Amino acid sequence: MSVTVYYLPFSPPCRSVLLTARALGVKVELKELNVLKGEQKTPQFIAINPEHTIPTLVDGDFVLWESRPICSYLASQYAKDDTYYPLDPKIRAKIDRLMYFDMGTLYDRFLKYFIPVMFGGQKQFDPQQLEKVHEALGFLNKAIEGHTWAVGNHITVADHVLASTVATIDAIKIDLKRHPSVAAWYENCKKSMPGHKEINEIPAQNMAAMIQSKLE
Repeated sequence: MSVTVYYLPFSPPCRSVLLTARALGVKVELKELNVLKGEQKTPQFIAINPEHTIPTLVDGDFVLWESRPICSYLASQYAKDDTYYPLDPKIRAKIDRLMYFDMGTLYDRFLKYFIPVMFGGQKQFDPQQLEKVHEALGFLNKAIEGHTWAVGNHITVADHVLASTVATIDAIKIDLKRHPSVAAWYENCKKSMPGHKEINEIPAQNMAAMIQSKLE
């Protein structure tokens, strides 16, 4: 059981895929693409993924990109049971909702906060964008209040997706203590999620160091 993943270590979406694969025991052949140097635009990679985005998964003759569907696919294809992506339509809908929330709200707002510094030459973070990140964290705080993991009391692919974003938010010193349920949940991720430090926490810290170097 082996799949190929094209990735960049510090990319949060890539990290969510690797966390899912580690949890499921899926053997992954990693092929690093430095998108900062344009390595994703080679003819060879465009032949695999015409949108030339990472992460990209290749499983035999099946090719898939976009991190959240990749996480769902891995759980559906390789999990020993349905706990990571339950078959129950209502539970699955809650998982999907949080993954879409991550894509469209939490991660999106985080991108708008850090990209102007990372790539746009801005020397300070925008406090208005910071408050939008905190608002999104508040939404997440309410969603996960009262249970151990993002959806109930068993880890699912939603946790892998959200943890990759929250690890990066935490690494650049956005205060999670304003959102106690998120802070407690993330501490649980660090303690209980297989491979979290190696796959998620350290690469997030490396990304944070790159961002910090751009600030005045």
